[in-house]
Amino acid sequence: MSRYDNIDALLERVGQPLGTTGWHLVDQARINAIADTTGDHQWIHVDEKRAAAESPFQTTIAHGMLTLSLCATFLSELVKVDGVRLVINAGLNKVRLRAPVPVGSRVRGVATLLETRRMAAGGRVVVQMRVEVEGEIKPVCVADWVLVFHE
Repeated sequence: MSRYDNIDALLERVGQPLGTTGWHLVDQARINAIADTTGDHQWIHVDEKRAAAESPFQTTIAHGMLTLSLCATFLSELVKVDGVRLVINAGLNKVRLRAPVPVGSRVRGVATLLETRRMAAGGRVVVQMRVEVEGEIKPVCVADWVLVFHE
């Protein structure tokens, strides 16, 4: 984890990598939990027997929204800014889900600070988060995430 003394120390890192997280397991329990949360119980995610028999992936796969939501976990593992009261998710500029995440995969986040802007009560940043699956060359997800850090 990188720790910054204040928001300005983070904002100065524009264009630079924020780091790479450790590996996180995407197991069936995690997939089922997101299905329950979102109401998306499509068989390709939750029916292990049917997915093994009928899916082109021969197993269940994570929801794209699960893959994307892990970016919050990854950022909290990578960045801590002292003096910040809260961080607001202001949206996404661009998201690409490039490949499925099969159950049992391990994923990690690779973050780069794309843009920064000082604001009266903090700062606005755009972080590019790449989600990688262990053993795969290309990322399964690339998202440009807009966040506002409030002092």
